Amino acid sequence: MKLPKTAALPIVASLLLAACGGTEDSETNAVPTTEAPAAEAPAAESAAGLPRTPAADGASVFFITPVDGETVSNPISIEFGIESMSVARAGDATPDSGHHHLIIDAELPNLSMPIPANDNYIHFGDGSTSTEITLEPGTHTLRLLLGDHLHVPHDPPVTSETITIMVE
Repeated sequence: MKLPKTAALPIVASLLLAACGGTEDSETNAVPTTEAPAAEAPAAESAAGLPRTPAADGASVFFITPVDGETVSNPISIEFGIESMSVARAGDATPDSGHHHLIIDAELPNLSMPIPANDNYIHFGDGSTSTEITLEPGTHTLRLLLGDHLHVPHDPPVTSETITIMVE
């Protein structure tokens, strides 16, 4: 049975949140809504039929550590920075917020779809701004991509520059 688009959105939202570490609102036990607040500008729609959340003017994400070209050893400490927006957990649709996704040795994903979750696209739906990872020795690329409450990149996307690190 095919559900109407409006009926499918809460189901898609719940599945995305469950798959990526998001949770229901602990105070109300309500599944987060996918509708934009009335005060926001109309959101663009992703290819998956999910709303695309507007990014704040001047928003940026970046690496505090490591720095581009740095030689590091395992475990690798990574700290994420953000400007003109705030970090919120997956499922929290607070305006001008999102959560980090670390892209390792991969290109940007389809920016009109939810960000994949695998070894190359690491989700921080818990609102983390730092992590430790282990990578094989050699040269690796890292990039950050901010995702909204449904793991969909903002409109326009908020991404960092790609950095290259060497792991001993």
